[in-house]
Formats: sequence, C-alpha cells, structure tokens
Amino acid sequence: MAGTPVEQIKEKLDIAEFLKGYLTVQPSGKNFKGLCPFHKEKSPSFMISPERQSWHCFGCGLGGDVFTFLMKYENLEFAEALKVLAEKAGVELRKVSPADYKFFGLLYDLNEAAKEFYKKELASSELAKNYLKSRGLKPETIEEFELGFAPNLPDSLNLYFINSGHSPEDIVRAGLAIKSDRGGQFDRFRGRIMFPIKNNLGKTVGFTGRILAEFDPGNVGKYVNSPETPIFNKSKLLYGFYKSKDFIREEKRVFLMEGQTDFLMSWQSGVKNVVASSGTALTPDHLQALKRLTDEIILTFDNDEAGLNAGERAIDLAESLDYNVKVVLFKDYKDAAEAAAKNPQDLIKALGEAKPATEFYFERYLPKTNADYGNRENLKGLRVVLAKIRAISSPVSKSSWLKELSRRTGVSERILTEETDKLVPQKSETQYASKTEEVHLADARKLSRYDMICERLISAALEKNNFELVERNLFRLTPPYKKIFELIKSGVRKSGDPNVDKLLNLILLRSETLGPKEVEDLEIHLAKEHLKERRQEISLKVKKAEANKNETELNSALEEFHNLNRLS
Repeated sequence: MAGTPVEQIKEKLDIAEFLKGYLTVQPSGKNFKGLCPFHKEKSPSFMISPERQSWHCFGCGLGGDVFTFLMKYENLEFAEALKVLAEKAGVELRKVSPADYKFFGLLYDLNEAAKEFYKKELASSELAKNYLKSRGLKPETIEEFELGFAPNLPDSLNLYFINSGHSPEDIVRAGLAIKSDRGGQFDRFRGRIMFPIKNNLGKTVGFTGRILAEFDPGNVGKYVNSPETPIFNKSKLLYGFYKSKDFIREEKRVFLMEGQTDFLMSWQSGVKNVVASSGTALTPDHLQALKRLTDEIILTFDNDEAGLNAGERAIDLAESLDYNVKVVLFKDYKDAAEAAAKNPQDLIKALGEAKPATEFYFERYLPKTNADYGNRENLKGLRVVLAKIRAISSPVSKSSWLKELSRRTGVSERILTEETDKLVPQKSETQYASKTEEVHLADARKLSRYDMICERLISAALEKNNFELVERNLFRLTPPYKKIFELIKSGVRKSGDPNVDKLLNLILLRSETLGPKEVEDLEIHLAKEHLKERRQEISLKVKKAEANKNETELNSALEEFHNLNRLS
C-alpha cells in the first residue's frame, strides 16, 4: 500500500538510473534495453520500463522491480535490499517504519558497532597483533579488512551494548551474545581473532572468530561463525567478494580459497580476483553469485584426505553448473596462506599452473602407467573418473576428456562410453510401475505438464458430471483439450480426427474422483501454466517487434505483458 517504506523508496528511485549502475543500456523508445546479466546472450533482450518502474528479460523470463533486481544481482535477502535501497533513496527506516528497523535494520547497526569494538580491542592487544604478524598479515591488510579481537572475557561486548542502551534480546538476535541455561547472557566470541563478514555491498552482517591457542580450553571449535540471522546467511556469502568482484569481472576467472587467512594472504600477495567460503562448504548460491562475472573457477584446497574430499565435492558442484573448473594443489605447502607467507611468487606461480579438474582426477584415481583394467582396483578408479566425466555439462568437453582418457589408459572410446552408460541408472519397469497413473501416462505419451493438468481437470469434471468446473477455466485450456471438452459437453464421442479421438477415449476411460482441495490445487496449477504460456507468447511478440523495429507493436506488446503481470 502507498506510504510503506517500499513504496516510498520506489517513488524516490528511478529504476533506469539505478540499473545503469550495473548494466550498459541503450534507449529503446520510452524504454531502455541491454544484455541480461542473469543469462548469456548476444543480442539485448533485457528491457527496463521507467514508466512502470519495472524490468523484464524476454530471453530468460526473469523480471520485477528495483528490489527484485538488487536481490537477484547481489544475492541479497529482502531485508538487506530494503536497507540498501532505503539508504540510496534517503528514506530513514527508523522513522518511517520502526518495526522494519527493529526487525533487521538494528541488526546492521549492532554488527557494525561490534566490528568497531573488536577493532579497538585488537589495537590494545599485543597477543592478538603478534598472532596476526606470525601469520604474515601486514598492518595495512589488517586495517583494510577491519580485523579485530574479542577479549577473553565472558561479557565485554554484551556490557558495552547494554551500557549503550541496547536490550539484551536484540544483542542475542544479532548473533553477538548467547543466553545461558540459567538465564544469564554472555558473549558468543571470546579470546578470538575476529574476521568481519560483509555482504556483497560491503555491509557488516556477521563474523568468523578464530580462537587463539592461549585461550583454547580444548573443547571448543577453532573457528566459530555468527548464527543465521535475518541479515546473515553464510550459504550465500563469500568472504571478500564485495572487494574482489570487479577484479573477478576484469580477469574473467576467480580463485576460491578455503578460509579467510588464505584469502587475505592471497590478496596481500597481489592476487585480487579471489574469494573464500565463510565457515561452510561451497553452495550453489555461492556459484550463482560468481557466475555473473566469470565461467572459470580455480579451486584450492588442503593437500590432505579431508581437503581432497571437500575439493572433489566443490569440483562436482561447479562442473554441474557448467563452470570451467581448474585445481591448484600446493605440494610444498599446506595451503595458499602458507605459500604466500613463505614466498608470494610461489603462490602466483601455482595459481598460474592450475590444472583442469579432469586432469586432477586422472592423477588421483588412475595408475601412473598404463595398467590392466581387468584388475578390480584399477577398474574401480577408472569408473570414478568416468562418473566425473559423465557429470560434465558440456558435450564437447565430455567428448574431449573421453578421448584423453582413452589415450592415457589404452582403452578405446567405444568401450569407455559403454562403461559410462552402465554407470547411468536406467529406468526399469518397476520404477514406472511405482508411479501414479497420471505420471505414468505423461511419461509414456510425452505429455507436457500443461496438457496433463487439462486432461485431469476434464476427467474430474466428467466424473462429477459438473461441467461448470471446466467452463470457468475454458480460456486456460490448450486447443486440443478445448475441442475435446466441447465434444464431451455436446454428447459426441467421436470427432473423426484419430489423434483427438485417442485423447477423448483416454479421458473417458480414466475419469477420476477428486476432493475439493485437489480440484482447487489443480485450478491453481492450470492458471500458472496458462500464465507461463501467455508470457512466452508475448515475449515472442516483443522480440519480433524489436527485430522489425516496430515501435508501435513493441509498446503494445510491453503494455500487454505489463497487464498480464498485474493480473497474475
């Protein structure tokens, strides 16, 4: 409704001007167009409408307002986008919406204040400063990334906030304190080096704390992260990304490190196109955030069994998202941080000599020389490699690596392909038998989801002898099912068209009884499929009008699309 913070922000921000900060766009009549940042394309299909304060890509189908763009592009939650856009628009959440500010705006303020508190504590702790120096970190790096220190006291930060007028509940909600079983409250981070974690726009949203050996009782984790909060989700955030994203875009590749110190030492050594995971394994959200900037990822991981296994999971995930994946193993060092500390040039050289992931698998699982693959252990290793190749998205890359595997093993490509096919689970009769009838029929007859829903709706109406159910959804049915319904309603059971009669007979044979909730769900799904179909049709109109440079048809199609979205 009008007057909400969201509406105030959208009134004050011009979407075209805001998006120009992210994209290169050109005028197109009353609108702007450019290349979509969310999928690969050579000709612009991304449209911005200043009049409607909205955007839509007619290539991939994504669209929305300034909020949805920022959330998608920067991988932010709504709360974060609201905070960022409020600042951009000059809307003070604390005044216009105390409830919104209390819910998440305050969390930003508390985490920012905690960061400043930890920085001051580091400045007065020789022990903490000496530890960072021993790791090879320079004062300018520590200052640039605002590292800090949490005193080894039970409630130093907690008392600091309470004395500043903050409620104990808010401090806990921000992830900075923990309630005890007895009702007391103490600091989450104690005796730890503090690494502020920032979102993609550089706002402090959480922390990783690394305990110093002098304060380690032996029963706590070496690293502790902030808990999940409305502004912090470690599965979506990459350490240092807010600093390195422009370098990644320029270099067209990214180095992914395992931890914050690896990142900082790499950055300090001059490697700027780098990120690190923040206390979690690599996730699809991490990779999607990087995908807008590059298709090449270079992974580094510890040279031990745990590190190698974690690395394999990261490789497989990146391969499944069609990345060009390379791997660096520091054979003379434990990790990237140690390499950078001993000799920064060794780090830079190792990254420059990164090997394709499949080469890494060859070395890890195949015998060093051509061997007898009738041997069970050798065959087992070969199958692991084949499974990795099978998971590669690109058919060209897959074929290339099969050729290389054939050359290395002496096993023909044909045999390797046959062996690979055996690794793929085949659909069996029992699998089909376990499916429900409608899914089985859809598979067997190659029906689309849209067709299947139309068919079920008519079947349900026939069973209930209630044609009003279909009448109110008639405009949403696909053409063949509209024709079938008209035949059924008129009492005719044969059309003269063999294809139509085949569908008609199946519907008459499989009429089913559905409860009210099932019918309601069916109508909802039908509406969604119809909307999707209409969007595709209008998208084609937009592309055709663009190709013909017909401004009238283009504006008409965009208006039609806008009205469709408004009704949905």
